[in-house]
Amino acid sequence: MILKIVKYPEPVLQKPGEPVTEFNEELHRFVADMFETMYVSQGIGLAAQQVGVAKRVTVIDLSMGKDPAQKLVLVNPEIIEREGRQYEEEGCLSFPEIREKVVRAEKVRVRAQDENGKWFELDGDELLARAFQHEIDHLDGMLFIFRMSALKRDMVLRHIRKMQREGTW
Repeated sequence: MILKIVKYPEPVLQKPGEPVTEFNEELHRFVADMFETMYVSQGIGLAAQQVGVAKRVTVIDLSMGKDPAQKLVLVNPEIIEREGRQYEEEGCLSFPEIREKVVRAEKVRVRAQDENGKWFELDGDELLARAFQHEIDHLDGMLFIFRMSALKRDMVLRHIRKMQREGTW
């Protein structure tokens, strides 16, 4: 089932997610729906907050559905190591058509549970590291616009307000 992606300034986007404690069929269905929603929206990552649910669940697939082996489910994730620095452009499904450069770590190690509750650690660099950091930020209630310079953020927020007035947001 395709879920509705909420857009900024929807309050749930800035609400930290509650830890997942039940790894059941409902969670499996939610994860499947998140993947379907992400693929239809042509994204590479989607956090539960982006579909209106304040839980610590995110899905990532850099192949955008082309390689099932790249599908990642992160439940209750945390970044346990960071290394280096990259400054690249990011977008967000909750900020359609807005892309700006933000600073992230070049490499990260993530500790998370899979959809069955099994703990694992995974390393990511470059785009995968960026996706891990972006999605885990969502789970913490942090939006990528708050990682931009104040000037860029003000420009983006003014642009959003203008689109809201015009009815295009």
